[in-house]
Amino acid sequence: MIKAAVMGYGTIGSGVVEVLNINRESIAKRAGHEIEVKYVLDLRDFPGDPIQEKIVHDVNVIVNDPEVQVVVETMGGVEPAYTFVKSMLEAGKHVTTSNKALVADKGAELIALAKEKNVNFLFEASVGGGIPIIRSLNSCLTADEIEEITGILNGTTNYMMTKMSDEGLEFEDVLKDAQDKGYAEKDPSADIEGYDACRKIAILTSLVCGRQIDFEDIHTEGITKVSAIDMKYAKKMGRAIKLLASSKKTENGYLAMVAPFLISPKHPLYPVNDVFNAVFVRGNVLGDAMFYGSGAGKLPTASAVAADIVDIVKHLNRNILVEWSSKKLELAAFGKAGNVFFVRTSSAKEEIEKVFENPEYVDAGIPGETGFITNSMTEETFAEKKKDLEILSVIRMGM
Repeated sequence: MIKAAVMGYGTIGSGVVEVLNINRESIAKRAGHEIEVKYVLDLRDFPGDPIQEKIVHDVNVIVNDPEVQVVVETMGGVEPAYTFVKSMLEAGKHVTTSNKALVADKGAELIALAKEKNVNFLFEASVGGGIPIIRSLNSCLTADEIEEITGILNGTTNYMMTKMSDEGLEFEDVLKDAQDKGYAEKDPSADIEGYDACRKIAILTSLVCGRQIDFEDIHTEGITKVSAIDMKYAKKMGRAIKLLASSKKTENGYLAMVAPFLISPKHPLYPVNDVFNAVFVRGNVLGDAMFYGSGAGKLPTASAVAADIVDIVKHLNRNILVEWSSKKLELAAFGKAGNVFFVRTSSAKEEIEKVFENPEYVDAGIPGETGFITNSMTEETFAEKKKDLEILSVIRMGM
């Protein structure tokens, strides 16, 4: 019997307890041991809930109990999660977490500490919820040089883009709908400003290159400027607007960014709608691969955490090698990145053609403005050119 503890009894933490109960027998067969939750750490009490008898309010109860070998962190945020997880690893306990903020900020350090203590720090659920992308990068794709990772990594924004496209609604309307359905938080900035997707692509890039990528260095744009008019132009072009988080290996290093893109039906991420997530991976040997599934939610995310628990129990006396050095890797200069841009402007065509050579015009029947597609150019060149026009909206073109 393996004793475990869960830190944080919110949506994901309670989901982990539920999954371990629902699939108790099958998990025991796969892990080789039965797994029992001995403690649940939370500030709150849960009178009437069977979990109440396991609730503790002092983290040291878990740290100092030698019976507890596996700890699940589902508290969210960097602190106190970092302090608690570090204490668990130092005490020789294995840890799995769903906390993307913690992994993006402290992942390399915690991986190194786990290696030093001959325990494991796993974090499958921190990116893509139930999609097994991290384990795939660490195990299945280790023979490849990963040349590109591009993903729809935030279910909230994908739901909102889908809703705007299907129903012609404005941003504020779909945000309220997402909040009413529980897809968006009361403060939705982490989702709609792209910060959530940014942390996730930072984690994936760090794993691919084996070095620390600071999420603050990644150029990040959210979806707050996407409007119903943009969606009309997208339909006119036969394209869809998606918030993409991407990382590509270039001759100048890794180039990472998060931004809305207009993608065509040829793009593998085009049909990914609603709250679903997907990750597109290109390897130099494998070629193209796609990982698709529920990127968030109580049970899908808890399923990924439970899979980490099984992996840990299979390796109780051995550290699972994860290559992620704390040595920082500088990203390629964003201004040198080449892109094609869709632009909406109130400037006349004569003014457009003075600035942009051979623009491709798109007529969506919107009075008082002109839509056009540029040639490929660097980000810094486009930024300079657009100063000469009255810009209403800019969205990059995907394949």
